[in-house]
Amino acid sequence: MDDLLLIGRVARSHGNRGQVIIDLETDFADERFKPGGVVLLGSPAGGLERRTIRDVRFHRGRPIVGFEGVETMDAAEALAGTSLHVPLTSVGPLPAGTYHHHELVGCDVLDTSGAQVGRVTAVEGPMELSRLVVSDGRGEILIPLAAHICVTIDPAGRRIVVDPPEGLIELNRR
Repeated sequence: MDDLLLIGRVARSHGNRGQVIIDLETDFADERFKPGGVVLLGSPAGGLERRTIRDVRFHRGRPIVGFEGVETMDAAEALAGTSLHVPLTSVGPLPAGTYHHHELVGCDVLDTSGAQVGRVTAVEGPMELSRLVVSDGRGEILIPLAAHICVTIDPAGRRIVVDPPEGLIELNRR
């Protein structure tokens, strides 16, 4: 699974023609969900199954997808909860200053003085509103993934340096 990129999860079936609604895990939905595109469906048991996208339309920013071979509501309902992946090799380069979530998860977060803030456990939100979920051993801290706060992002070195405004860490602890 290390060479796969999570792009979404099947939320539920939609209608009676085998379509499903996808909860997105990508900022590039138009590129990832196109008729004729191939995705890998991950089952809760851990297996992967190739599926070709038959049709897609977007409603309120979420794709409603029909897969080849999934023609009934029952077949679509069986896909609920499965994850959708694409091979990393099929993904083009990202715009400068953007990162795949998996590149940031596991990075140590330090403040500008070098003090440990915590470690990134997840990245939430769409590209323009992303936030790091940082565990510090006492809970989670949400840190906006903004250039003026995350002043150094070094995925290869597994480190992010933050310069948060006064009180941000305390206010965003959950």
